[in-house]
Amino acid sequence: MTRRAGSRGAVLSTFAGVALLGSFLAACEPRPVPVAVSAPPPAPAIVTPAVSYQPPAPPPDNARMQCVTYARAATGLDLRGDAWSWWDAAGGRYGRGPAPSTYSVLVLAQGVRLSRGHVAVVREVLDARRIRVDHANWNNDERIVKDMLVIDVSAANDWTEVRFWNERANSWGNVYLAYGFIYPPGTEPDRTAFVLP
Repeated sequence: MTRRAGSRGAVLSTFAGVALLGSFLAACEPRPVPVAVSAPPPAPAIVTPAVSYQPPAPPPDNARMQCVTYARAATGLDLRGDAWSWWDAAGGRYGRGPAPSTYSVLVLAQGVRLSRGHVAVVREVLDARRIRVDHANWNNDERIVKDMLVIDVSAANDWTEVRFWNERANSWGNVYLAYGFIYPPGTEPDRTAFVLP
């Protein structure tokens, strides 16, 4: 019996020693430093460059005028002459290029249907191939037409060939040759805005 009690005592003693050693080691073990969990950084804000250009008040919608008179009144561009001549007249005075921007002026070349060319003011750039324009005298009636859809159909996506939406026929009109866009100061386009795949 004594032997059994001694054996049991040794086991208990060993068990107590192991528990004591474990708690001692636990006390000596370095405790992890609490890590502050911060919120993920906020997503970068989408910054739209401020347009420094302030267009003049456009003519009233019921006014009757030629396309050049309308474009001059709506943008403040100081250009004269037939619409097709605006492209060369703008050289050295205003920025010009193949990309649309709001308030820029699309200049169409002379052609069978447009003996004097045509100009239209860009109201909105929808994407790399579509814009909306405001212009006058499109149907030789001196009326102001707003928010007309125009698409670029040129192979190089350089706006040298365009088509206008014909509401009367509910279809796209003829292909017209274009020089590009004239930019009133402060309306130059962001060339990275639309990248085609």
